[in-house]
Amino acid sequence: MMEKPDRKLGKIFLSFVGICVLAFPLIVFFAFSYQPVDLKAAMVESGTLDFDEGGKAVFESYGKISNDYLAGISTERTLSEYYSRRQYVGSPPYIPHKIWNTDDAKNMCLTCHARGGWTEELKRNAPITPHPEQTYCRQCHAGITVDSEFVQNNWMSVPPPRLGRSYLPGSPPPIPHELQMRGDCIACHVGPGAVTAIRVDHPMRGNCRQCHVPDIHAGFFQRKSEY
Repeated sequence: MMEKPDRKLGKIFLSFVGICVLAFPLIVFFAFSYQPVDLKAAMVESGTLDFDEGGKAVFESYGKISNDYLAGISTERTLSEYYSRRQYVGSPPYIPHKIWNTDDAKNMCLTCHARGGWTEELKRNAPITPHPEQTYCRQCHAGITVDSEFVQNNWMSVPPPRLGRSYLPGSPPPIPHELQMRGDCIACHVGPGAVTAIRVDHPMRGNCRQCHVPDIHAGFFQRKSEY
């Protein structure tokens, strides 16, 4: 004698309900005992923590700068003064103040330029160095020894990059210079030691290259023909 279809469906439904009743305590137990996985421990250790061409170092140096410096906007530095202390665009600036020869010359410059302190001699805030890990500063930065040139010459520096240059109205402007030794954007673009014309109005955003990308020697994209 064959079983009626309604009775057969009823047994299947009761079996499903029974399984759900038995599984419900297990689901509740695993839900409350679940421990989230530590994302940092799950990351690949082979260099992935140092992201974005040294972005980790940028974040670390950002955290060491005082909030007073980041919020400071009182500055008298101009672009013309900024470029006048460089032989060419991108070159190390000369040292515009007296140099004290001490036994601890390696760390002497970082006393003011690591976090941007007030200098009484120049009556302004010292700009922050974008590469505090390079402690032998005078390998690249030279002091002033004479007031005039040794010989007359016709040296002309390369023109400075034009500011702005956004590809679309309101879009972030590209970075018009190389990132070597200048990867810490807040050193030149944030704080009272920054030049007014290039000081940003959003210093609280630490990773600048999330929006601004380098635009060095950029050209139009051309697809090569296969024929």
